[in-house]
Amino acid sequence: MFDYLGLFQEYLTVELGLSQNTKMAYLRDLRLLQKALKLENEEGLLTVHRSQLLAYLVQLKQAGRSVSTIARKLASIKAFYRFLTAERYIRRDPAEVLEAANKGLHLPKVLSIKEVDELLDQPNLGTLDGFRDKTMLEMLYATGMRVSELINVLVANVDLKMQYVIVSGKGSKERMLPLGRTVLRYLKQYLEVVRPQLLHSKGDEVKELFVTSWGGPMTRQRFYELIIAYGRSAGIEKKITPHMLRHSFATHLLNNGTDLRVVQELLGHADISTTQIYTHLDVERLRAVYDKAHPRA
Repeated sequence: MFDYLGLFQEYLTVELGLSQNTKMAYLRDLRLLQKALKLENEEGLLTVHRSQLLAYLVQLKQAGRSVSTIARKLASIKAFYRFLTAERYIRRDPAEVLEAANKGLHLPKVLSIKEVDELLDQPNLGTLDGFRDKTMLEMLYATGMRVSELINVLVANVDLKMQYVIVSGKGSKERMLPLGRTVLRYLKQYLEVVRPQLLHSKGDEVKELFVTSWGGPMTRQRFYELIIAYGRSAGIEKKITPHMLRHSFATHLLNNGTDLRVVQELLGHADISTTQIYTHLDVERLRAVYDKAHPRA
């Protein structure tokens, strides 16, 4: 068995000229990584996937480690995998994209499924405003769209029969999002019964799907105020924002085995690295998938 850590230590001395204390810190960081990933020996470090490294950084963040500590551990990991790649012990560097953690790893704040249920149960369905709010919340969570996309959805872009909605995202790029049974049920009644009453006599003048009790288009600020109020009434301690439902949508899909590329397309991310932040939030699921799929796990 190759002494990869020993070879790496020699590399740190000869190629990088690092001090003894720094070298020992690097090796200690790598042994802690090996332990955290439950690898039997250091050879296991050669088969580590990028998602495992991301999950490990998240564990450190959630354990309350400081930004500087995480940055140092990341430096150790990146140096080790650069060495392995340069020496052709591995073909691809799994740590290559791990850059942002040097500035602190900012994880999306998400709601649990129970918290989502509690939040979505808050609007009063016996009122026009309450039914509209319920429909908006259901649509936000069902599609993962941005709040700016939600308030700008046009009636003409909702197809109840084909069960999809077209939204215009960043850069005016359009994408088609599927609509599930639950949100379709509320949308149908909202369009047929509630929205006409909210519009009063304005009729076809307003093209936007969601309107206020004054008959005008719903605004981002107004919806922001509504969702905060519903979060408080649900007794959720986290400060709720509309974007939190988008984060929850992505996280819950990934937790239930949805392919990352599918989630990327649904969210409208141009770069899959943006979507990968959501893979940080379910360390145990990543480990289970790896153990099942990798031939040397």
